[in-house]
Formats: sequence, structure tokens, C-alpha cells
Amino acid sequence: MTGEAHGRPDIPRGERGAITIADRVVAKIASHVAREALSRFTDSVGHVPPGCRTPRVTTSVRRAPERDTAGRDAESAGGLQAAVGEARMRITVELGYPSDIGAQCAAVRREVTDRLRTWAGMEVSDLAVSVERLHSVHTRHTDQERVR
Repeated sequence: MTGEAHGRPDIPRGERGAITIADRVVAKIASHVAREALSRFTDSVGHVPPGCRTPRVTTSVRRAPERDTAGRDAESAGGLQAAVGEARMRITVELGYPSDIGAQCAAVRREVTDRLRTWAGMEVSDLAVSVERLHSVHTRHTDQERVR
């Protein structure tokens, strides 16, 4: 039986359907990767209270434009995977102080971009990392004394 008997053209299996990844899935991946990237900076991690270590991510995902079959065949032949979509995001973090803030933000940007490309087939067109709060040993002790 051919595909035309059901009212649809006969499309090869590898070219059927579409992959859609929800914004919240991309945000969850980005949050996980950002937390993992920041955990490598041991001088900063110890200053941030446990409840403040999870980065907050807002994202907007746009599906990749449709490509013609010739483009897909050329990419498959070259071993390249076509992008599923494009993500724009903002990641808000809290960091320990003193620490290398620039290096931490760069690590988050680099690793999130790389992992989203690898794990989800997403290109990241815009990624802003903002530092919402700095936690120092002195500030944390002061906050704990106020609670008592």
C-alpha cells in the first residue's frame, strides 16, 4: 500500500514529521548546565546559600525554517545535524564574592550554548547572563545574625 492511498504523498521515513522542543524544556536544560558550570568554581560556590544556587532561565524558542530536501541530504551526507530551532535566553545567577565573575558568566554562556547545540539541536542566537546578587562570607553571617 502506498502513502497516496491514504491521501498523503509517499515521504521517506527520515523526512516525516517535525521535532519541536518546548521553551520550558530548553530552560530546564540551560538551568542544569549553568548550575553544573558554576559548580566548578569552588571559590564562589561555598558563599552562595543552597536555595540560591539554581539559575533562573527565561527563554524563547523559534522553530528552524523549513529546508528543502536537497539541503537536508547535503547536511546528512556531510555528517552535520540540521538545527531544530533557535533559542534566545536570559540566565540570572547568584554568585559568591569575591570571585572571578567574568569567568563564571563566560563559562555559563559557553557551556549552555555548546550543550543546547549537542543535546537539543538548538542554536543559541542570544544569551544574556545577568548576576542578580553577590553573596560574601561577611554578608551571609550578617543575614544569619538578623534571623536570630
